[in-house]
Amino acid sequence: MWTIVAMLLGIVFLMVLVIKTRIQAFPALILSAILIGLLSGHTASETISAVTTGFGNTMASIGIVIGLGCITGKFMEKSGAAKRMALTILPTVGVRNADIVLGLTGFLVSIPVFCDSGFVILSSLAKEFSRLTKKSMILMGGMLGMGLYITHFLVPPTPGPLAVAGAFNVDIGLFIIGGVLFSIPLFIFAVFYFRWVTKRHPAVIPERSEDELKSLTTSQRMVLDTIVAKQERGEDLQSNDFHELLKAENLPPAGISFATLLVPVFLILLNTLVGIAGVTGPVREFFILIGHPITAIFISVLMAMFLLARSMTKEEALKCIEESLADAGLIVFVTAAGGALGNVIRVTGAGDLMAQGIAASPLPVILVPLLIGTLLRFPQGSGTTAMITGASILAPMLGTLGLNPLIAGLALCLTTMCPSYLNDSYFWVVTRFSGFDVKTSLKTWTVGTILLPIFGSIIIIIVNMAFFS
Repeated sequence: MWTIVAMLLGIVFLMVLVIKTRIQAFPALILSAILIGLLSGHTASETISAVTTGFGNTMASIGIVIGLGCITGKFMEKSGAAKRMALTILPTVGVRNADIVLGLTGFLVSIPVFCDSGFVILSSLAKEFSRLTKKSMILMGGMLGMGLYITHFLVPPTPGPLAVAGAFNVDIGLFIIGGVLFSIPLFIFAVFYFRWVTKRHPAVIPERSEDELKSLTTSQRMVLDTIVAKQERGEDLQSNDFHELLKAENLPPAGISFATLLVPVFLILLNTLVGIAGVTGPVREFFILIGHPITAIFISVLMAMFLLARSMTKEEALKCIEESLADAGLIVFVTAAGGALGNVIRVTGAGDLMAQGIAASPLPVILVPLLIGTLLRFPQGSGTTAMITGASILAPMLGTLGLNPLIAGLALCLTTMCPSYLNDSYFWVVTRFSGFDVKTSLKTWTVGTILLPIFGSIIIIIVNMAFFS
């Protein structure tokens, strides 16, 4: 019993450090791991060994992947590939569904790019769509934000779900398939929610600033005047009306933009499918090589550097890589520290003991990852930290609980979305770049990040009962 108490005290200590002090998540996770080990009765040398082993194993499994993913994301940001993707989707979906265009673009972009960065990159496009279609930023910004948000939490190789897949020993390809399939109903729910909530709040349509007007070329001004005239006559806009306004940005071709994002995902999935098919010998080894996340994402990095960034000088490209690695450093260390915490919990046996108690209780075991995700996210704003910490706590319990690792991983990732409010950096990114006041953002965006996980939890419970009970 004392080992369970020690684990709970360590987790409370972790939350207090992150929320109430200046200590960042990385040292907080390490300190909490050491505290749990010592309180559980392990010697100092045993505790330190468990911490370093867990840290090293996690770093070995996903450290390179995170670093390479950040490089791809930075090149997509700098090159304008995300905007090109939006303009390519627009003619198919149609101007009337511009909110879905933004959501789908965010849905794709957030796989390699952190949702905060993705929103900053695409917010100018959302404002342009809002001005030209006269649709509120509650709809445009909300759908962009939620498209980014969903895949940020559910689809590897984004660091959070990647860490969860690693901790639960789930094949990354299977986690990608499960995450994408699960994301589709959530995305549809988001469309209906934001279209509904937009009608119940005053429209937020950004004005074009003087600086923005000055930056337009003569041809862009002519196109803008034509669009305004169309709107005054009550005519519907066409997708081509948007293109001239963005020509000056020298965006990369659509094929390269999509391929840079989707090729590594395709290779990882192909490796998974070949494994399921039972292929062996040299052919299997070849697909293991090209479909391993490290190789697949490295191919994406090469495509980004030599195809997306063709207009960059050598110095600009090197600077872009250095900036991305600086961003990756924090993510890698926090993720590895979560692995250290998880290994200490595994060594002490606290996770197994708690799982045995839950399994013997009338509480449905599927509620465990759902509750842990929410409880870890609510008091502190980082969804990635919540996913990593939750995976560390849950991994030692899975066998005893009898939960399917993929379902448990999706359940944990889903509820770490809830909620995005004042302590979340992404809340402030969506609020400021959409032009919302805080009250409007709380009533629209925050409510959406609560309702979406509730809807998703219902789906998870039904799927678990139907196929895994």
